[in-house]
Amino acid sequence: MTPRFKTAVFAGTFNPFTIGHQAIVERALLIFDKVIIAIGHNVNKPADPSLVKRVEAIGKVFDGNDAVEVTTYSGLTADFVRESGATAILRGIRNITDFEYERNLADVNKKILGVDTVFLAADPEHSYISSSVVRELQAFGHDTSALVPNAKYKV
Repeated sequence: MTPRFKTAVFAGTFNPFTIGHQAIVERALLIFDKVIIAIGHNVNKPADPSLVKRVEAIGKVFDGNDAVEVTTYSGLTADFVRESGATAILRGIRNITDFEYERNLADVNKKILGVDTVFLAADPEHSYISSSVVRELQAFGHDTSALVPNAKYKV
């Protein structure tokens, strides 16, 4: 029997991409043949100059790994999943609050759009890390190099 989950889409703003995100991708590669890291953007909003920077920074983290692709998309994540030929959405869960929110989205994506979601719980050592925490620390001049895989990347 052929595995059902060949390619997953790990979607988010990843502003910035953290070591928690990196760990989810690395663990997902034990389950999926390929992970597409898809950075969402709203085409109705002004161009985000950090978008290209995020694609480049995340690409450097997985440089040389053909099983990881980094791209951007707009619109519904489930539509992008189908357009990309992926079979599932990949989501990291840090806590029960994340789970409740993500479960509702997963239910809609499955029921209305026919796309499965696979959840991976964050490693305990990464469960406190979020992009918003990293941005806030950076805004106040704190060193976040232990929280992001590419310490040179700043929002």
